[in-house]
Amino acid sequence: MSIRLKFCGAARTVTGSCYLLQTEEAKVLIDCGMFQGSKTERELNQRNFPFDPASLDAMLLTHGHIDHIGLIPKLVKNGFSKKIHCTAATVDLCAVMLPDSGFIQESDAKFQNKRNRQRGLPEVEPLYTLEDAMNALERFSALEYETWIEPAKGIRARWWNAGHLLGSASIEVEVGQAGKPPTRILFSGDIGPDHKMLEPDPEAPTGFDYVICESTYGGKDRFERSEEKRRELMAQEVNAAAARKGALLIPSFAVERTQEVVTDLVWLMEQGKVPSTTIFIDSPLANKASAIFKKHAKELENGDVLYRAFNSPLLKSTETVEDSKAIAKFSGFRIIIAASGMCDAGRIRHHLKNHLFQASTTVLLVGFQAAGSLGFILQNGAAMVKIMGEEITVRAAIRQFEDYSGHADGPELVQWLKERMPIGKTVFLTHGEEAPQVALQEAITGIVVKSDCILRPQLDDVYDLSGEACALLESESRPRIDPAQVARPDWNNDLTGLHLDIDQEINRAADAKSKAALIRRLKRALAGEPPDNTRRRPPMSGTSRRSRGYDDN
Repeated sequence: MSIRLKFCGAARTVTGSCYLLQTEEAKVLIDCGMFQGSKTERELNQRNFPFDPASLDAMLLTHGHIDHIGLIPKLVKNGFSKKIHCTAATVDLCAVMLPDSGFIQESDAKFQNKRNRQRGLPEVEPLYTLEDAMNALERFSALEYETWIEPAKGIRARWWNAGHLLGSASIEVEVGQAGKPPTRILFSGDIGPDHKMLEPDPEAPTGFDYVICESTYGGKDRFERSEEKRRELMAQEVNAAAARKGALLIPSFAVERTQEVVTDLVWLMEQGKVPSTTIFIDSPLANKASAIFKKHAKELENGDVLYRAFNSPLLKSTETVEDSKAIAKFSGFRIIIAASGMCDAGRIRHHLKNHLFQASTTVLLVGFQAAGSLGFILQNGAAMVKIMGEEITVRAAIRQFEDYSGHADGPELVQWLKERMPIGKTVFLTHGEEAPQVALQEAITGIVVKSDCILRPQLDDVYDLSGEACALLESESRPRIDPAQVARPDWNNDLTGLHLDIDQEINRAADAKSKAALIRRLKRALAGEPPDNTRRRPPMSGTSRRSRGYDDN
């Protein structure tokens, strides 16, 4: 029997998780996530799927983060009509996340169409709507951990707690083979670190033919920190922000990351480790997700601490746009937590626009920042960014805090793979960028499998898993974009950076005559004309090294 595995996302990048497992008898999709990061990658969300959604027999879902679920409504809209199998907690989270995403898609399209009309450009359709998201939820089917199901003919699967997020799982799959033992495949999903605040340590069985393993933090050793040390370091960041006497902005993923951060912040304030102040949770989705976490508190590590934190009078949740805007009336030290965690969508953009230029502001990044996202640009020291069409000078202190990461680091990934041994054929490294993948590959070579048994698929690669060794089917591997364009800033980032550099140079020019001369030089360069050498002028300062720019339009 032929067994094919297609890597439709999370291939040398950390977003867009999606794998197509296909036999002569069945087609099963594992995850269907949204691409994030650069504009080039985000545009993949608008393209046709590299398969026919109507031909699928089932979907197996690892967990409820948007880079794993974000395109499910589009999938249903385009003809998928079968079941989506996942844990009960994942069903609960998707019930709030997907409608929220549908609302955002509609709002973004409405905003873009207003600008398009002003520019004389054609209108765009939303990726999907709130109604599409609600329709998708009818396809969900809840299951228990460690319980076998048969989602499609000849395929059975069961879920193991991955320790990454409420309801998260690694998925064990067996594909029947006539006259032979079944082919055993493990999809890691996102693997949580040891001793995560709210989740148990990850687990899964041993003895697979193939393991598809995430590699987000391959090669990175964060060194295991205790709960006490994490809170001590967080207190240092909060106290430094309080000393600046301005806003502490925390871009945060609405699901689990917000709940972890708030739990620690409230504890630190109650213990007198940091100044007490209002903590604004400016995210309707985070508020809904928090209610689900409170519902499942008994299933979580430290669930009692979380439950108490979210009943604290220190918290102020906002729902409406008016509530969000009203936060700007507050002054002095206050904490504002808003989505998205990579700063490329949601209400955090408005807060950054209003506060980045103030030296009293602190921006604390508490999650992974995909290449090309606004969070990535800030993390890498941009002196100026463009948000919602406006140029903003960055005077705020940009800080990063990794102790809330939901992903295992390099040594933990190596240990997780060792605990899955023996692995008979191949380890596929996915959900990671180039450098972390290479580092993890080197770390497991000769320890978990031989070097020729480790593969790092590119976007839309197809492998035949039915032979003694897997084989890349080059004739079927047709990438939707150049694989070299994933997981890095793109032309749009460069263009925005160039705009910012030009504006800075013109503003620095001494007088109107100098400004006009500079503009003439730029026009000649664009027209391909030779430079005017009658007067020598110094070259532009090249501020693009720091002002890389970001434009979400």
